Amino acid sequence: MIELITFDLDGTLVDTAGEIVEAANLTLVDFGHAAQPRPLIENMIGTGAHALMLQLLTRVDPQRQLDRERVLARFELRYAETAGTVAQPYADVLASLQRLRADGVRLACVTNKERRHAQHVLEVTALADCFELLIGGDTLAWKKPDPRVLQHVIAQFGSTPARTAHVGDSAIDLGAARSAGVADWAVPWGYNAGRPIEQDQPTRLFHSFPQLADHVLALRHADESVRQPQRNLTADVVGQ
Repeated sequence: MIELITFDLDGTLVDTAGEIVEAANLTLVDFGHAAQPRPLIENMIGTGAHALMLQLLTRVDPQRQLDRERVLARFELRYAETAGTVAQPYADVLASLQRLRADGVRLACVTNKERRHAQHVLEVTALADCFELLIGGDTLAWKKPDPRVLQHVIAQFGSTPARTAHVGDSAIDLGAARSAGVADWAVPWGYNAGRPIEQDQPTRLFHSFPQLADHVLALRHADESVRQPQRNLTADVVGQ
């Protein structure tokens, strides 16, 4: 039975590509570089905003003429302006998360995005109350796909890998799940460096959030129905 599900944020729960691309391009223009195509920047989403900007700088400023720290500081200001401005939850996310919570499933959001930005995005998209825990890319000393990230979350909830699933949109998420020994589930929308997530062979691929919720609740109720006769049998034996 699944009792804990951890969700990636960008490209899994919420479409944030537009505001990330805008912040990155505004930063480039601030330092005299041309804005870059949206698909190029989208393919860099997944390892955190700072990592994305550094990767972008490797492309546009290979001679390292720009001070990386100054650029990252400016990007922080620009992303603070754009974060949450156009972010939209994917279809049926809120209702599906509420169904899971109502059935007793514990939920956490585990992202490589810096925590303050992740919190803001969750708040403006009305998803913040669905999660008992938010882990950002700067919360711990490690980021996904390091197994210690999900291991930390599992320990916080007092759960086990066998009762945990991680849901994401990228190879990074699948790697995090597999290395931590939890179920590696995926959704086909999102970013994943421009590659179909099917190529990374998730154990389960859900084409909608209601489908994911239906699967988890069916597992939980099937487990309960199996255990109920055992409890009744024990009671009968005690009664004799």
